[in-house]
Amino acid sequence: MIDRYSLSTTNKDDIMIMEIKAMGHKNISSEHKSTFEITKHSQLTLKGDCIIGVSSNKSMEDFSKEFKKKIADDDTMIKVELSTKNGYDEIIGYGHHKLSLTHQTDIVCRKSSYTCSRTLMIKSNKASNDLNRQLVEDLKNGDELTFKIFVE
Repeated sequence: MIDRYSLSTTNKDDIMIMEIKAMGHKNISSEHKSTFEITKHSQLTLKGDCIIGVSSNKSMEDFSKEFKKKIADDDTMIKVELSTKNGYDEIIGYGHHKLSLTHQTDIVCRKSSYTCSRTLMIKSNKASNDLNRQLVEDLKNGDELTFKIFVE
């Protein structure tokens, strides 16, 4: 069983991991109070205050059927690890049976229970305004972001 905050398990073979690379951008503000997002798009305006990474190398279309099946389960806890050269953060959220995981460009983590094709997880314990500020500073400077998703 997954520990709520460390995602530990007695059998590491039971954990599925997806690693995505994205880039920071000068317009990252990370001020949104209910979501954070990465996107395959390379441009970002100041209105995109939830976006923390651009030019991602994967979208949900790249997730395996098994990975999607695990996420689209009400009992699945999901951990996302965000890291840059100087910053790190860890976010916990949940899967849901209504998650289609089909969006071609965007991956969104939400504090709310709202679901759409862009949603990776709901009931997240953090939004973009809660993220480690050193991580955000690295992203504002255009540094690379490692976005790891762990599901049991």
